[in-house]
Amino acid sequence: MSKILITGASTGIGAETARMLAAGNELFLVYNRSVEKARKLEQELKELGATTHMLQCDITSEIACIDLFNQIGELTDSLDVLVNNAGGLVRRQAADALEWQLMQEVFALNVFSLMKITSLAIPLLRKGVNPNIVNTTSVVVRHGGPTATIYGAAKGAVDTFTRGLCKELAPVIRANSVCPGVIDTPFHEKVSTPDQMKAWAEGNPLKRNGYPKHIALAIKFLIEDDFVNGESIDVNGGLTIR
Repeated sequence: MSKILITGASTGIGAETARMLAAGNELFLVYNRSVEKARKLEQELKELGATTHMLQCDITSEIACIDLFNQIGELTDSLDVLVNNAGGLVRRQAADALEWQLMQEVFALNVFSLMKITSLAIPLLRKGVNPNIVNTTSVVVRHGGPTATIYGAAKGAVDTFTRGLCKELAPVIRANSVCPGVIDTPFHEKVSTPDQMKAWAEGNPLKRNGYPKHIALAIKFLIEDDFVNGESIDVNGGLTIR
């Protein structure tokens, strides 16, 4: 049985990853606002054979992150896997009109929370079995994203942070990231129009956007292959080719 902590776990990529890793494992699932979806997912995961702990937390607060790990510490003295999946664009804004408050919100959600949670998880991971960290970045790290420049910069910071973890935590803990392309999840409901989603699909060599399972499969691979370290795995249908 592996002990797996996933942030942003109630919907989209996080929920699908939890489903894929459910059987026989102990899951610590962090969510914030999607209470009903979290409850529904919890029941589903139990039916799939997981021992599940649902943990509500506003990860943009340092105090809340510390309290989260106090709760986790009462449940376990070790972790095997940390999947830093939580994040969001918040809202779009042109580069010539960037607001300080929005920059703080985006970096708090995507970068500062991830760094703090990782820091708090490291002592538990050091006691785990084949411990490893998987961070979620974004295709905007590869080619930028008009009106999503703050988000892209934040995900770029996560990419660099992951590479640093790879060397600092080795050989005990591995660290990798998965870099999703356009994935059909609730992420896009407030920040992308149907026409934009259609245009992105048409611009992809595969002529379609991805689904959460495509990213969950990549996360599962990074968890299981213990000789992959410091990698950033692109899952975008060929939208970017390196």
